[in-house]
Amino acid sequence: MPFMKKQLLGFWDIWNMSFGFLGIQFGFALQGGFMSRIFQTLGADKSEIPLLWIAAPLTGLIIQPIVGYMSDKTWHPRLGRRRPYFLIGAILSSLVLFFVPHSPTLWIAVGFLWILDASINISMEPFRALVADKLPEKQRSYGFIVQTLIIGIGTWIASNLPNIVSRMGVSNSATVGVVPMSVKVAFAIGAFVFIFSVLYTIITTDEYPPNDLGAFKKLKDQKNRFVSDIFDNISQMPNTMKKLGLIQFFSWFAFFTMWSMANPALTEHVFKTPAPIESNYDMNTIEGTKSFDIANLDFQKSSNAVGSAMGIYGLSSMAFALILTFYTARKSINRKYVHMFSLIIGGLGFLTMYIASPEELKYCFIFIGFAWGSILSMPYAMLSTSVDSEKMGVFMGIFNIFIVLPQIAAALGAINYLSKLIGSGAINTMILAGISLIIAGLLNLLITNPSAISCDSEM
Repeated sequence: MPFMKKQLLGFWDIWNMSFGFLGIQFGFALQGGFMSRIFQTLGADKSEIPLLWIAAPLTGLIIQPIVGYMSDKTWHPRLGRRRPYFLIGAILSSLVLFFVPHSPTLWIAVGFLWILDASINISMEPFRALVADKLPEKQRSYGFIVQTLIIGIGTWIASNLPNIVSRMGVSNSATVGVVPMSVKVAFAIGAFVFIFSVLYTIITTDEYPPNDLGAFKKLKDQKNRFVSDIFDNISQMPNTMKKLGLIQFFSWFAFFTMWSMANPALTEHVFKTPAPIESNYDMNTIEGTKSFDIANLDFQKSSNAVGSAMGIYGLSSMAFALILTFYTARKSINRKYVHMFSLIIGGLGFLTMYIASPEELKYCFIFIGFAWGSILSMPYAMLSTSVDSEKMGVFMGIFNIFIVLPQIAAALGAINYLSKLIGSGAINTMILAGISLIIAGLLNLLITNPSAISCDSEM
């Protein structure tokens, strides 16, 4: 089912088709930066947090291959191939983002996380596939890098939102078991940005129709073989994709560890303000209640600071992507070595958290941003040259399996078990993340496919 011949696109065309990722990243950054804070506010112990996050990777494991497969076989006369999924995911994500911080209990917050991640996944993978759909091979690195630039902007702004709104006078304190208003307002802003940015891409971007709509419709109307097709495609997975999958496994284990454990680890080790445990205070006395409130306010303030520091990795990834954007517009790059050294630098960023002061924490996240910027662009650029373009959606969905499996393993106990081998204390989860990211970097040496490693000038 061939689609129209792809034309070289200018920067603003690529920017418009990728702009919806701003909203997607607002959702992910708010989720990654503040869900653990919400869980702790609602009474979760820090050792429970990885398991509470299991909803996210499980959802991705199920949703992304399905959405990728379906979008490959979709053609809507007005919305095209991928845009129907952008729209559905954006509507659902925006609604859930608004309600998440209003969760009255821990189990409701966990349920909202499940729905939120499912909704974001509906939008996200079709955006990846759209780059491969719209751009010729020599522009794909450039396209994924522009996506990374937008993702970096979204990460930085969203991660700083609770701190920004609290400085504008919105309360950062709350009673026991209630999420502060600063977080609620931040999530509401994120909901608006999500739907707006996706609608912008839908309005400004067209998709190539199939050359033969009749043949495409016949293929679409054939008996649904989703399960068998998925397994057939997995069995036919190119060797380069398998090697990239191994790199993704260790990369995403590291970042899942950061998203789930950075807040408890850094508030405890770097800021010395761990989340107060209500049972440790005599809440029947004025003194006990006052002591709890002071400790809780300190925790909420340091949580804002951790969120702002985490936003730095988005800013750093944005700068990294911007440099690569200018470079790849003129010269070829060695994707393999760019990815390898970026991951190693990111790993060093995690390791140095152990000795960092609150003021130095931003430098750790600058290093991590190099890894994040590369993770969001290089693997997908290498993958897109290694698979059948007509099956780009389903292969992007299958590729996501290598992202969610390490997160599931981490959530089911790998973080707690492996970090305790290093030592006691939540900060050792960050050490574990650093080791995992360095391993991912070294595994790039396995990539040998010349077309995946290098490319001509992108413009």
